[in-house]
Amino acid sequence: MTASPRRLGIAGLGMISRFYLAAAERLPEWELTAVCDLREEALAPHRGRVACHTDHREMLAAGALDALVVAVPNHAHAEVCADALRAGVPVCVEKPLALDPADGRRLAALSREHGVPLFTAFHRRYNDRVLALLRRLPPPDAPVRVESVRVRYLERIEEHIGADTWYLDPARCGGGCVADNGPNAFDLVRLLLGEHPSEVVAAEVVRDAADTDRQAVVELAGPGGRGRVELDWSYPGEVKDVLVRLDDGTELFADMLDGRPGFKESLWHEYEGILRAFAGLRGLPDPSRAVDGGLAALELVADVYAAETAPGLPAPRAPRPALRAESR
Repeated sequence: MTASPRRLGIAGLGMISRFYLAAAERLPEWELTAVCDLREEALAPHRGRVACHTDHREMLAAGALDALVVAVPNHAHAEVCADALRAGVPVCVEKPLALDPADGRRLAALSREHGVPLFTAFHRRYNDRVLALLRRLPPPDAPVRVESVRVRYLERIEEHIGADTWYLDPARCGGGCVADNGPNAFDLVRLLLGEHPSEVVAAEVVRDAADTDRQAVVELAGPGGRGRVELDWSYPGEVKDVLVRLDDGTELFADMLDGRPGFKESLWHEYEGILRAFAGLRGLPDPSRAVDGGLAALELVADVYAAETAPGLPAPRAPRPALRAESR
């Protein structure tokens, strides 16, 4: 007997929501039952098809959800996730988990307290080229080991955000390319180094006049090997790729956009992967395990900002104050 699909709600109908909506429609594990957004024009296409709300608390109080996707602007992640966890509703949240590690740790504590999964949506983990590369890596007991991983995440951000201009507001985004693209890149390093933790050993960050970080190069190190993350929000075009070097000199490469030349074309299958993995958390003995990757990436973002240097300057800047989540 086939299990009934889980009732899914989506909070936030911005640029990225279309990939969740399409994935939920294609996957038998899910049935979209409610959406939430502050804007009537975003809700209009869904009226008469699913329940529509302008307040996420109202959507949670209706009690018709088995899970919630949180795709609101970054500064609202912590508040919406916390309310869902307190309501006992499993959460799939867009990266970053929150704006600062303190909020991330509070969310992790709520996940443990209520026994509810809190899952961060690292969509590049489900990219088919990345998965093919992962299968080519030597097993942990092999004499050849991974020496280093380089992840490049290069794009012109204005071409990717549509009407979601909050990406360019450091107070709502949490920063710039480090805060928003960094978590995906850091998670890939973690994945390809065998889920071992890494720490920031050097970080060079370039900011614009609005204090938005537009480029960054981050060096990581840990028991699984070394990592290098290159981020750019001013790149003329788009490059998303991974290079793994083994200690015998072998290089393994994955172009995450390969075979999908259309704009954001790779995201359609990656977001299906997210919702499949999220569905697989049902019955997980320890739901708090789902938090680990999101919190680890968030802590690396904070470490980059604490360690950052401008090009050519020898000394790191003082740590920046944590950006707090605003009320909705």
